[in-house]
Amino acid sequence: METITDPLTLLRLPDMAALALLFASWLFLGWRIEHPSTKHPSVTIIMADYRREWMRQMITREPRIFDATLLNGLRQGTAFFASGCMIAIGGVLAVVGNTETLQGVATELTLEGGPALVWRVKLLVVVLFLTHGFLKFVWANRLFGYCAVVMAAVPNEVDHPLAGARAQQAAEINIRAAWNFNRGLRSIYYALGTLAWLLGPLALLVATVLVSYLIWEREFSSRPRKILMADIPAKES
Repeated sequence: METITDPLTLLRLPDMAALALLFASWLFLGWRIEHPSTKHPSVTIIMADYRREWMRQMITREPRIFDATLLNGLRQGTAFFASGCMIAIGGVLAVVGNTETLQGVATELTLEGGPALVWRVKLLVVVLFLTHGFLKFVWANRLFGYCAVVMAAVPNEVDHPLAGARAQQAAEINIRAAWNFNRGLRSIYYALGTLAWLLGPLALLVATVLVSYLIWEREFSSRPRKILMADIPAKES
């Protein structure tokens, strides 16, 4: 009778530690970007203020073709990345299903043998991140669609009592769409980093640190952030 082996029992302690760091970094960094300190906001939070200002300016803009074109570009971006994730998921699953090729490549990379199930587990973690990214991109695309409808419902009269409120609603939906888009991008970053696991737990550890630093630097220390901050007036205490 064939014995069913738990794939997690085949992973060594260094692998489990590196995997734990990978998920911890992904979760913590995502939370920190969306909940930074008020003194040092992330680019995501800064751009939220610009999106609110965008919708306020939209009220007085005639015609609003520019706003519709810009929103359509954002939707195309989410659709592009969603399609890319689907293609990547299919490619990785194709490799997972080819046991001989998978084990041969893995052996060449690590110079050691191992059960094919272990390599499948490693690649399935990549699929997990890609799937999460796909779902976030799809939801972001739908939210941008909601935003377009709400924008269309903003009255043309500047003095209309519903103009400001509906513009604010459009801004908040736009922000949620952008946040989900950014979550999808972070999942892609970590999916690429997880591929280093095929080289061993140390490679995964190094890749996790590098990916986390890259995302952190772009959100909190990049040149574009400094440019965006230069245009924001100091808030009154």
